[in-house]
Amino acid sequence: MERDIAGGSPSRLTVAGRFLRLLPELVRSGPTGRFTAGDLLEHAVERRGDAPLVLFEDRQCSYAQVNALANRVAHWALGQGIGRGTVVGLLMENRPEYLAMWLGLAKIGAVTALLNTHLRAEALSHSLQAAGCDRVLLGAECIGTWQSLEHAPAGIAVFTVDDPAAQQQAGLPGAQSLDAQIAALRSDNPPRSVRADLRGADPLFYIYTSGTTGLPKAARLSHTRFMGGGIYATLAGMHSRDVLYCPLPLYHTSGGVMCVNAVLRNGATLALSRHFSARHFWEEVARHDATAFQYIGELCRYLVNQPPQPLEQRHRLRFAIGNGLRPDVWKTFRERFGVNQIVEFYGATESNVAMLNLAGRTGAVGKPFPGIKVALARFDTGLGDLVRSADGRCQPCGPGEPGELLGRIAEGRSAAGRFEGYTSREATEQKILRDVFEAGDAWFRTGDLLYRDDEGFYYFVDRVGDTFRWKGENVSTQEVAEAVMAQPGVHLCAVYGVEVPGGDGRVGMAALVMEPQTRLDGEALFHGLAEVLPSYARPAFLRLQQSAELTGTLKLRKVELQKQGYDPAATEDVILFRDDARHLYRPLDAETRSRIASGELHF
Repeated sequence: MERDIAGGSPSRLTVAGRFLRLLPELVRSGPTGRFTAGDLLEHAVERRGDAPLVLFEDRQCSYAQVNALANRVAHWALGQGIGRGTVVGLLMENRPEYLAMWLGLAKIGAVTALLNTHLRAEALSHSLQAAGCDRVLLGAECIGTWQSLEHAPAGIAVFTVDDPAAQQQAGLPGAQSLDAQIAALRSDNPPRSVRADLRGADPLFYIYTSGTTGLPKAARLSHTRFMGGGIYATLAGMHSRDVLYCPLPLYHTSGGVMCVNAVLRNGATLALSRHFSARHFWEEVARHDATAFQYIGELCRYLVNQPPQPLEQRHRLRFAIGNGLRPDVWKTFRERFGVNQIVEFYGATESNVAMLNLAGRTGAVGKPFPGIKVALARFDTGLGDLVRSADGRCQPCGPGEPGELLGRIAEGRSAAGRFEGYTSREATEQKILRDVFEAGDAWFRTGDLLYRDDEGFYYFVDRVGDTFRWKGENVSTQEVAEAVMAQPGVHLCAVYGVEVPGGDGRVGMAALVMEPQTRLDGEALFHGLAEVLPSYARPAFLRLQQSAELTGTLKLRKVELQKQGYDPAATEDVILFRDDARHLYRPLDAETRSRIASGELHF
């Protein structure tokens, strides 16, 4: 284990002082508190009204300008009968209007369902139904995504929001223009009385996660959880002069909660990118004169795999903050790009566990926040379940021993340790373990394997169960298998994650059995999966089997398949790979396998 303390890390005394300064606001925004997301924006406007809140492409939007648009949205929503607890869907790419839409709804106590712009067809329809929304705010740039729905859930009203960067806006039959409806509305703050009954425990967002099985689930995220989202950056030393670069999607917690809250809390500026681009990353950082940025591990791996660029060390970045940075990429990234302070954290949208590594310990996700109780329980990867003693209790792990991370579920007024669950009661209960170490206790299952060193730092090992993690996303094997099975000619399918050299997590692989007298059409399968799955979920490898060993529930056995991976020498079956350049699946040859092994070809 490497004990590498970065010189840019703040001292313990400095961190303690920053945390103490945060306490009053954290108390005000606790589960029973009245200080919510709308108040955070309005207070920031009072202090920093003319300062830039968002830098985006060629635009600069001040705190006052974003607030004015948010207020028009709030007054529109009140006129629509939207109020506390009403759920409104938001499907839009990263741009300043995204913030104004949900902040306007937050000012009147409404809940915004942050829809993943990569979802299509059934997955998108399911997300809408899981949220129970009857209105959707749709960015004009996402009209094609909306049109992938063969049958939108009944009764949903669609309001389009123009994209100023687009040359021409495409129309959508039956939709109404939100821009036209709010143009003449008031831009002052709505009366505080409209959210007088709103409390920190009330939901602010539904954020979607694949979970461990099945289609996306809508995780509840309260105002209290949002208000704590900027703590990491604040403890790292963020201040009002900082420009935080965010190339991550705003429908995810990292971008939409942590970045946005950190900026609002500190009166800083958010430099926003529509999409992440490894090729243009340093241009964007230099263009906006960014001093910090938010990452996921895969993003950093892409950057270190890029050829040297003139701007990669000509920047003012003081720190980077994020999660999932592999130890082998960590040092290379810091040394090559000159980012001295790397702040790694651990958390998830629905999780009640939060850890932070401010010490610069390479590879560590940190230590638990004060008030959060965690445990590592022994896990049998062969059986795929927790190890229990004769009395049915779980067994705690010792230092250096991997186990599933559990978070003690707290009750009462404390924000620490809260588990807010999903919109589905059944899905919520599946994540809770009871009578774990003692009678009556309740713990959240993270689904992650970690270990702890003798100094109390935690380190990520892997995901448990069928879900694998790729490009910062948890991918459900069941969802991918169902998409593959829906393609013409596929009889049976098993999906699993396999490791590739230099990869961050596991990439998807599918073992297929075709219908009798049917041959796989690699081009048709490529395009068929592209229509229904986001890029990170599409299998990178296929294994064609003539017959298959089945379980008692008629599913393919995949433990041995996963061990053999995509090595053609391990099987007589044909192995294919996803050729993104040619838009098809084709046989994996020795040259391509060598390119994958060297890191030249990645997915």
